[in-house]
Amino acid sequence: MATIELSGTYTALITPFKDDEEQSIDWAAFDDLIEAQIAGGVQGLVPCGTTGESPTLSHHEHEQVIARTVQRARGRAQVIAGVGSNSTREAIDLAQAAERAGVDVVMGVVPYYNKPTQEGLRRHFLALAKAVSVPLIVYNIPSRSGIDLSADTLVRIASESSNVIGTKEATGNVLRTQELARRLGPRFAILSGDDALTLPIIAAGGRGVISVTSNVLPQQVAQATSLALSGDLARARAAHLALLPVHESMFIEANPGPVKAALAARGKIKEVVRSPLAPVSETTRTSVAATIEAYLRESAA
Repeated sequence: MATIELSGTYTALITPFKDDEEQSIDWAAFDDLIEAQIAGGVQGLVPCGTTGESPTLSHHEHEQVIARTVQRARGRAQVIAGVGSNSTREAIDLAQAAERAGVDVVMGVVPYYNKPTQEGLRRHFLALAKAVSVPLIVYNIPSRSGIDLSADTLVRIASESSNVIGTKEATGNVLRTQELARRLGPRFAILSGDDALTLPIIAAGGRGVISVTSNVLPQQVAQATSLALSGDLARARAAHLALLPVHESMFIEANPGPVKAALAARGKIKEVVRSPLAPVSETTRTSVAATIEAYLRESAA
């Protein structure tokens, strides 16, 4: 396994769809999005996660999106491919396809709906890590998966597999970050799974963020993360707090509805989400646009 250093801003890429009967993937818009992310200075790209609407992608589309990300990035940014499933066999199939496509890292979410025990979670992630030679990061988001991977279980997984190199921490609990940083040390990368908690998570030992907001404001998010990682606390705090209303606006309704509305308002994509998601309300659309415009206006002052 090659040594991978995870640090900085990683964009949880949306998957843009066309406004046609099939809601097919808009590859031109996807390519442009990737170029904008790289130009904005992000360190990595994360296709096929929650923000990428992975539950509504067919297996073929899932593999296409990951392969396209690798091809377009051309080594200019790391690629962390979402390969999560509530079936271990399916997650392994997705991970192996992502490895063949040339990704740097795979990311597996805690299996959802079937609510496995901690032992079941341990076995799931060890099997996934064993099935590929690229590193694995564990995505813990109990609000969506319905089950929380305990710190004890994650420590056991990391101690039993050197291939498990980090976690996307989306529990909303900064105390968890502190515990993981203390127990797992510098070899284990903790990435914030919540833009609004990036600064406190970095302060507690995290290495960066897998960001929703950076789809819209890659340069600004990357700069705020860089300031935090450099230890420039005063400027990092100012940058983080300035972005906080934008971060919060991205979750007024179910993700990725608001971020897609923001990108559509800028003419970057069509505002299309796949069912069972629905386009955001007009109130949300107006609020998101006003929040971003206020941020940009104040930043330019």
